[in-house]
Amino acid sequence: MRAGRRSFASAVIFYALRTYYRKSGRELIAMRKGAQTLVFGSKPVILSRAAIGGKKEGEGPLAAYFDFLGKDAKLGQKTFEKAESKLQELALDTAKRKLGVSYEDIDVLFAGDLLNQCISSSFAARGTSIPFLGLYGACSTMAESLLLAAAFVDAGFADTAAALTSSHFASAERQYRFPLGYGGQRTPTAQWTVTGSGCCIVGKSGHGPRIEAATIGKIQDYGIKDANNMGAAMAPAAISTLQAHFRDLRRVPSDYDLIVTGDLGMLGRTIVLDQFRRIGVTSPRSTTTADFSFLTRNRRMCTRAAPAAGAERAFCADICWTGSKNGSCGGFCSARRARCSPPRPAGRANPSPACATQSPSRRKEYSVWTI
Repeated sequence: MRAGRRSFASAVIFYALRTYYRKSGRELIAMRKGAQTLVFGSKPVILSRAAIGGKKEGEGPLAAYFDFLGKDAKLGQKTFEKAESKLQELALDTAKRKLGVSYEDIDVLFAGDLLNQCISSSFAARGTSIPFLGLYGACSTMAESLLLAAAFVDAGFADTAAALTSSHFASAERQYRFPLGYGGQRTPTAQWTVTGSGCCIVGKSGHGPRIEAATIGKIQDYGIKDANNMGAAMAPAAISTLQAHFRDLRRVPSDYDLIVTGDLGMLGRTIVLDQFRRIGVTSPRSTTTADFSFLTRNRRMCTRAAPAAGAERAFCADICWTGSKNGSCGGFCSARRARCSPPRPAGRANPSPACATQSPSRRKEYSVWTI
């Protein structure tokens, strides 16, 4: 009862302060809400984005949404690790050019990848003049970099901040499992890491989807030791973070048009939805995992789809952005429709507009949410 009263009192104070600041023409900086969630008063805007993919991603259902698709796994580089760094360079440069700014106009770069010492990110950033903060959140790097970019912009530490990450199938396999030359047998639960990179440039004002709030997750370790079963390992963290998000913001899954997670694949997604049903939480209208959306299911080696940082970034940076900027989520509707189309050839891909209709008026700004 006391906890409920404190939560209610906090909500009253928050809305009172927000009303005061709006009437006085001043901005309200981020406030903590609940145990794990930050609410950004200025609602930072995603001003520009870019999604870069590899050859296999060009054969999948989301090919039309990439700004560039490589013709081979190495993108003309000598190693897979250099290729991953090239992915980041292309993503950052493309997002910058779309916005019409130079590197000097970006105040801070939050970037990360899956490799030792974040070498892909640091090598990609060394050719720019942007202050660089390297991140390692594994498959949560997309959400982590967007959270920090929004927080810096909202607090006034930066006018524009870039959030960037990547992954590469071959470099990730060598880092965490076995080199491809080993020829190891893939298990039924094995996932396929996306070869891709995505970048979002966040600012205080402008046109684009706004970042209203961010929920920081906690470590959830259920003792899963199988390196080829990332879905089962990550599902408890996804469940915990989603529950905290709903609890802190007093929302339910049906408040959202689309909930996107990463690293779960088919198996992990099934675990999350089953657990929500067990605890009596109604599933949202559409729930997907970014990694699952990248590849067609009729390829045997891709049946569990693609985890890692780049999957979420590219999915969020392109699909969800395309729908959100038109006032509706609609991105996954476009993804489903794209499955019926022949794959685009490798090379430049022109993003197509979202196919979804406008959302009903009861749908709010927080229609897209990722972890």
